[in-house]
Amino acid sequence: MKIRTGLSMSAIIFASTIAIAQQGADVYNAKCQGCHGATGVPRPEVVKYVGVKPVTDPAVKGMSREDMIAVTRNGLNKMPAFKGKLTDAEIKASVDYFRSLIR
Repeated sequence: MKIRTGLSMSAIIFASTIAIAQQGADVYNAKCQGCHGATGVPRPEVVKYVGVKPVTDPAVKGMSREDMIAVTRNGLNKMPAFKGKLTDAEIKASVDYFRSLIR
């Protein structure tokens, strides 16, 4: 009986993790992809005019999760702030998704 409970809890945690990852992808695709690109690599004109760096850039790769959350929440340079536009959970999920694109 305890094994089944453990397996059931594992299944619930796994399903919750998948749902959070999907939420991050959905938020990223709706709010971030236009500038940051579908794979974390922005279009050349976005790089030129807005200054967005690709996810593969060492400066981006070197940022902590907390720093990325702060930038997303408060904005930086030409990037607008998403505080009040996205919930904290959406911001964290989108940052986690973006970080998953780092290779």
